[in-house]
Amino acid sequence: MTRKIKRSVCPYDCPDACGLLIEVVDGKAVKVTGDPEHPFARGTLCPKMNRYQDTVHSPLRLTQPLIRAGEKGSGQFQPISWEEAIRRIVDRWNVITKQFGTEAILPYSYAGTMGLIQRNAGHSFFYRLGASRLERTICSPAKEAGWRAVMGETPAPHPDEVAESDLVILWGINAVATNIHFLHGVKSARKKGAPVWLIDTYKTLTSSVVDQTYIVRPGSDGALALGLMYLLVRHGLIDNDFLASHVKGFKELNEKILPDFPPEKVSALTGLSTEALESMAKTYGRAKKPLIRLGSGLSRYGNGAMAIRTIVCLPALVGAYGKRGAGCFTGTSTADAFAMKEILREDFMAKKTRIINMNQIGSALNEIKDPPIQSLYVYSSNPAAVAPDQNQVLKGLTKDDLFTVVHERFLTDTARYADIVLPATSSLEQSDLYRSYGTYCIQHAKPVIPPVGESKSNWEVFCLLAKAMGFDESFFRQTADDLIDHLLSIPTPMREGIDQKAFSAGKAIEIPLPSDARIRFRTPSGKVEILNPKQAHPLPLYIPPYGGNDPFYLMAAPSFYALNSSFRERTDLRKKEGGMLLKMNPADAESKGLKDGDYVIAFNPLGEVSFILRITPDVPQGVVVAEGVWWLEYSPGPRSVNALTSQRLTDQAQGSTFYDNTVDVRHA
Repeated sequence: MTRKIKRSVCPYDCPDACGLLIEVVDGKAVKVTGDPEHPFARGTLCPKMNRYQDTVHSPLRLTQPLIRAGEKGSGQFQPISWEEAIRRIVDRWNVITKQFGTEAILPYSYAGTMGLIQRNAGHSFFYRLGASRLERTICSPAKEAGWRAVMGETPAPHPDEVAESDLVILWGINAVATNIHFLHGVKSARKKGAPVWLIDTYKTLTSSVVDQTYIVRPGSDGALALGLMYLLVRHGLIDNDFLASHVKGFKELNEKILPDFPPEKVSALTGLSTEALESMAKTYGRAKKPLIRLGSGLSRYGNGAMAIRTIVCLPALVGAYGKRGAGCFTGTSTADAFAMKEILREDFMAKKTRIINMNQIGSALNEIKDPPIQSLYVYSSNPAAVAPDQNQVLKGLTKDDLFTVVHERFLTDTARYADIVLPATSSLEQSDLYRSYGTYCIQHAKPVIPPVGESKSNWEVFCLLAKAMGFDESFFRQTADDLIDHLLSIPTPMREGIDQKAFSAGKAIEIPLPSDARIRFRTPSGKVEILNPKQAHPLPLYIPPYGGNDPFYLMAAPSFYALNSSFRERTDLRKKEGGMLLKMNPADAESKGLKDGDYVIAFNPLGEVSFILRITPDVPQGVVVAEGVWWLEYSPGPRSVNALTSQRLTDQAQGSTFYDNTVDVRHA
């Protein structure tokens, strides 16, 4: 028996990108623990990754290519060889392109793995093919747009600086479920006496680690920020010197916008009392180093980009952007650490093809005619579960003339509708590079176990397809390791000064922040731009969310035991969650004649979904909460939560509006 400890990286769509230590016995991962040498995660893991070996070696893993043997959606398949699978795909694509053109083929992928090679493996192939392009905006592009409108390309502070704050505001982030390692610094600040607040639409698990929770009405975050700014001005709690030297547009904001947001109006919009607003403003204004940690959920409304933009302006009024441990943290940008153009290869495009937004895949599959989508290639995603307007997505996937290929580890909802399913490797079976969007860490991971069964990585499959399609570029004859070596041979300023020996050994390494990052604002004016004339609205203002005509706002929130639809193969995690729950306030349940544990149906004009009711005072009246995205196999009914979410997009950046939907509820 051979036992070794090997380093790897958590591949999932989380800001932390934790380092892993994998105990391998005779080619099998038997134990996964956190790497104590990781600069940010420091050896702790979330419940989802604590037994990652159970996912990697799950009995549900796909181990060979499959071809559909029953109706679409039935999950009936029979095995075929890799050679036959590739031949069938290429033959069908040749027929489609001859009749409809290459734009009739559409890739669909997102962040099933965050590794730079495997996540982006298909871009070069589909650019070379001339397929339709996918606008990958399902997560939080509106958040990025809101930050850039005020701060341009200004880098975020180091996340550990939160330990130096004297007031921490977790705004719209369930950090216990989605950013657990940020709480290391939060706990340090709290021990030193810093109050910690949570601002959210219901009491999440993060409420248990803060001093005060403020529950606001869904989509009202921008109004709250404007109301706090109004009170900061009223009470003389602004930093006039900082505003004069480093901020553009405060005078205009104060004259044209803030007078419309007195406490009484903001109270009506947010649901917070005027007393609470006064207390918040005074505490924030008197803090020396207040830090706001912004989540992504509040950007998933019709007003998402504007709400983020408005909140990002708030620290400027008190001079927080000039201090360590203060300001606003939305996430890090480490894209320049590697020469991504060498992976993406946009130069392979003979011409720019049409762009289809991934949030509107339901409409695209059913309504686009010139040319219609005739083939969908899905990898690193599960659109049948995670895309909005599930009924439209499933309707499209059921079409007889749609040829669907799914490259996956498990028979997900989407894989059940595939014509061909290809078995995918896990992160422990492939090489990759990782960078974080919540820290400044980068890491190089190599395979620690052999591929399970006949599974292949994204990169390997696209190289096979390129060869079968007759693409003669040498790019597609590289291995993933070849491509990684090429990327690492290209120096970038972000990687200057790193511990190259440790990085080569697979350890997580921090990119050093620029020394002038503290007060140098990377905007056109060199200042914090409250006034931005390039925006459709030059000044921040309040835009109401889309809302709806149904009585309850639906919070399609993250789960502590899953990440989107990932980890649903794990029986232990499903049991801990207790089923597909709909959380509701006791008063609302009483008014509907509903009892805890009842099977209920949430419905709106888009569809209806069965849930198990959980009555709790943690949810305010007028709101219901569905945490996580469940596979249909484990759902109480034939649909899951995204049958209730709309394909509408955010005010900027074409993002999703998962949080901006309303429903009614009845007995099942």
